[in-house]
Amino acid sequence: MPQLDPIALTQDLIRRPSVTPADEGAMDIVQRTLEGLGFACRRMKFGEIENLYARYGTASPNLCFAGHTDVVPVGDAAAWSREAFAADIVDGMLIGRGSVDMKSAVAAFAAAAAQAIEAGQVTGSLSFLITGDEEGVATHGTKMVVEALAAEGEVIDHCVVGEPSSAETFGDMIKIGRRGSINTWITVDGRQGHVAYPHRAANPIPVLIDLLARLQNHVLDEGYTGFQPSNLEVTTVDVGNGATNVIPAQAKARLNIRFNPAHKGAELAAWIEAEAAKSREGFAGAITVEPVISGEAFLTEPGAFTDVVAAAVQDVAGAAPELSTTGGTSDARFIRALCPVVELGLVGKTMHAVDERAPVQEIHDLQKVYERLIERYFAAFG
Repeated sequence: MPQLDPIALTQDLIRRPSVTPADEGAMDIVQRTLEGLGFACRRMKFGEIENLYARYGTASPNLCFAGHTDVVPVGDAAAWSREAFAADIVDGMLIGRGSVDMKSAVAAFAAAAAQAIEAGQVTGSLSFLITGDEEGVATHGTKMVVEALAAEGEVIDHCVVGEPSSAETFGDMIKIGRRGSINTWITVDGRQGHVAYPHRAANPIPVLIDLLARLQNHVLDEGYTGFQPSNLEVTTVDVGNGATNVIPAQAKARLNIRFNPAHKGAELAAWIEAEAAKSREGFAGAITVEPVISGEAFLTEPGAFTDVVAAAVQDVAGAAPELSTTGGTSDARFIRALCPVVELGLVGKTMHAVDERAPVQEIHDLQKVYERLIERYFAAFG
């Protein structure tokens, strides 16, 4: 079996401008690559989103790599030093949208899988769960693939997500958990009127201000083991009133809560509803609360699996990584329903930025980490 070049594969993937929800042939490249390694590949399309589940072997344990081929928009194309989808290498840096987040990780794990298969180290199964909907609303991607696999009884024992988990230097951090996220849209409907005759109107703005103050002033928690305190942030307040002498009929706001495992999304939604009811008292109008739970908080407890992952990083980077729960959400929030999951990838400083770029050497180093991880995993669990 010929060696697989992770740099060339990353370049091939970057040259497919797969801005969510477009695929542009990126998933075809992954499928052809994995089929060439002996994986049984299954396309799982939901809505307009291309997804792929591929498995090498049928025995247990099943170690899964999860990632995505979709990317965020380029932004100001003129601000890039190189064309965003050209995948140019300049001074040892691979420049392109998706070079960090996270086409390089998909390529590195595929190259590592090729080495492990050639060396006969896969005594169980290796699998890939790749989506094209991680950077979007994430409704037709990993979430639905996980639900379908669970319904079919597919067993995944452990999973590594290739998100850029390193903070400052390669291998300094892996993610073993994430906070949950809930977005909430609040609409207060009052009654429009003249500012000189407030008794004839019902001003929604003071009601909205009261509700936001109630929510903002409440201390959600003081933190949770391994997690920072939960935080609530008001992200927009909108009235749209261009007149100086009119009490508006409606006021809107949106907020987001990032919460640790001390909370469940449904419980936070119920709390917001209860506070809205209090602010509604005595008001001749209505308050509508629309919460959307993006994902629950989760934690993969340190143990045998995290030890294997950390040891693989130390083998290559020369130092033990920090086990962290910081950062935003990822598709790990869905995979946690199937198995323990961690995130391990490149340094994320330039993800989503102009001139997103990854050092070529770090992509090779990531492949080596994944190689050591696969070897150590099957030695420990196989």
